[in-house]
Amino acid sequence: MRLITLDDFIDTYFKIVQRGSTFILSKFTFNQEKRTKSAFDNTSFISSYFWNIPKVQKRWNTLISGDENKNYIDYILEDLLKDKKGLKLLSIGSGISNREIELAENRTIFKEVVCVDIADNLLNFAKEDAAKKGLTNIKFIAQNIYEFDFKESEYDIVFFKSSLHHFNEIDKFLTTKIRTTLKKEGLLIINEFVGATRHQFSKKQISEINKAIKMIPKKYRIRFKSKFHKNKYRGVGTLRMIIADPSECVDSSSIMPSIHKNFSTITEKPYGGNLLLSALRDISHHFYELNDEKEKVLNELFQLEDNFLKNHASDYVFGVYKNKK
Repeated sequence: MRLITLDDFIDTYFKIVQRGSTFILSKFTFNQEKRTKSAFDNTSFISSYFWNIPKVQKRWNTLISGDENKNYIDYILEDLLKDKKGLKLLSIGSGISNREIELAENRTIFKEVVCVDIADNLLNFAKEDAAKKGLTNIKFIAQNIYEFDFKESEYDIVFFKSSLHHFNEIDKFLTTKIRTTLKKEGLLIINEFVGATRHQFSKKQISEINKAIKMIPKKYRIRFKSKFHKNKYRGVGTLRMIIADPSECVDSSSIMPSIHKNFSTITEKPYGGNLLLSALRDISHHFYELNDEKEKVLNELFQLEDNFLKNHASDYVFGVYKNKK
């Protein structure tokens, strides 16, 4: 594992440029919970991450649902749960809870949606949104999940939306908490990063990420809110990962083996991200609006990643699994 890299210093500089010194200073505390919370409290920051690119979102839709215009929430509602009624869902690490609100809007399927997150300010936004929509079947709990009361056989569905990779001792967590609180044959639904713990990518993956960066014309490699170019990816050090957010990908490589051990697979849709995550970080804003040249670049990046995925497990997975209780 890499303790520290040159990219740690470069990325820290651009975090200051993009988010301000207050955000960086929030990391200088020995309280791990406060450092984790600060990672999700910055609601004013408009990120430049690859998952905001519309063409990337259409790619994911196609890989998950088979339709570029059907996202994974619509796929859940229209394909997987269309004949279900009166379900109770627990969303762990729900954040601003936008997807959970979409689910709760289908009152026939969902009797109750329970959202739990440590970031109370994000839940406050969610409460306001739910109230405007007149939703009475959704509630929000601001609490550290390790203090949450997982009642036995309480929920039909447990939902993780980019949050499961923030938990340590994944196998123990799934076995003692999630399987316990799910009803018999209840469902675990994930849309998650399941790649290398602490982003300690292999030399091969880093090499392919750099190949992807070189494929992008220099004019589209100017970093967000700066005049500097992105030229190389060197990997991330574990020290910065821990300082920035102690929970980030703390045991992510254990997610899929543990799920496959404890649950039966109903559907599993890998959708990549192995190269795009790191290659497009801080330069994604160039691809929000496309011309022919930009679209060609993205198509070439997609093909490069598809070739990589032929021999490597996907870093992102959408999956639905049944409890083996």
